[in-house]
Amino acid sequence: MPNRRDFLKLSALAVAATTGMPGFLARAAAQAGGDKTLVVIQLTGGNDGLNTLIPYSNGAYYAARPTIAIPKKDVLTLTPDLGMHPSLKPLMDLWDGGKLAWMENVGYPNPTRSHFASMAIWHTADPTQAQADGWIGRMAEKIGDPFCASNIGSSTPRALQADAFSLPSIDGVDTFQIKLPQGVDGAFEAMLGAPRQGEADYLLRATRQMMKNTARVQQNVKKYRAGASYPDHKFGTQLRDTARLIAAGVGQRIIYLTLGNFDTHAGQRGEQDELLGTLAGGLSAFYADLQKQGLADKVVVMGFSEFGRRVAENASAGTDHGQGSVMFALGNGVKGGIHGSSPDLEDLSMGDIKYRQDFRGVYAEGLQKWLNLDARSVLGGDFTGPGWVA
Repeated sequence: MPNRRDFLKLSALAVAATTGMPGFLARAAAQAGGDKTLVVIQLTGGNDGLNTLIPYSNGAYYAARPTIAIPKKDVLTLTPDLGMHPSLKPLMDLWDGGKLAWMENVGYPNPTRSHFASMAIWHTADPTQAQADGWIGRMAEKIGDPFCASNIGSSTPRALQADAFSLPSIDGVDTFQIKLPQGVDGAFEAMLGAPRQGEADYLLRATRQMMKNTARVQQNVKKYRAGASYPDHKFGTQLRDTARLIAAGVGQRIIYLTLGNFDTHAGQRGEQDELLGTLAGGLSAFYADLQKQGLADKVVVMGFSEFGRRVAENASAGTDHGQGSVMFALGNGVKGGIHGSSPDLEDLSMGDIKYRQDFRGVYAEGLQKWLNLDARSVLGGDFTGPGWVA
């Protein structure tokens, strides 16, 4: 007969095989009813904010970018001074409906142009880089639920890592199920049927609950019928999986996705144009789906990039690493419009836009005003936001 060590080992394998997701268990299931979800989109690589939210009335913008500036005739006009990149056209209906917000000049003190260091700052919400865990991981610890947030993708970003655990990543909702290593099925079933005591009994009950809830989630996900046609690319598929998880009622407070690579040192127009089109097409379908599911009032999206780009283009028709940039948010719970003043292109910091809005203020509003959580305990201080939550 298998011994206690074998039982613990096989149970651990089952838990690992499901990446922890089944723990939407008791607490998450109980929370699912009235909870709201924040979907965080990471634009990896340093998205060029000036060619995303374009100061088309500013001559300094066109002087600094003779090759890659967006022509005035192509800009999607939002205000007499600002407009969106033409690839973002699928988001115009959201803008017109007051459901799209742009935050300008977002950054942090003592900025760095290092991808690794800057992303770590955004993930930990700590410009001093003293924190080891992520801001979403800390949120999960405060809630006391290691399954209240997840990443849609193959690896868990630092933002979702906590001191005691790492929040789960899901490659795909359809493959979210228990898969035991080959040859151990029979032994595992026998162990589940054997009486246990102490910690082994606790693990036994947790494993049974895990299996029960895994099956429940799979059943709920299968009932989902898409309310929109998603673009045929990886990001579209990830957004569809996000909608399926939310519709399944599995109690997610934050769902994290990544789109990249926005590191446009050369040939920026082609690369960024395509990526922004991918972003806009996917988000437009996602919002339409949420509306069809009756979930649009429960979900908002917040997007960021680790830094912006230099104001002046380089010799390769691209831009190099910069500082301040833009963030965006969309959904029925968003106060649409432009939040913050446009960057002063005549007053730069070593060729970069100066930040005026600390990104932790944007996070704080998402935590406090949208998720009704204590932002101070997560972020380690009080930070004023731009007012993007309605």
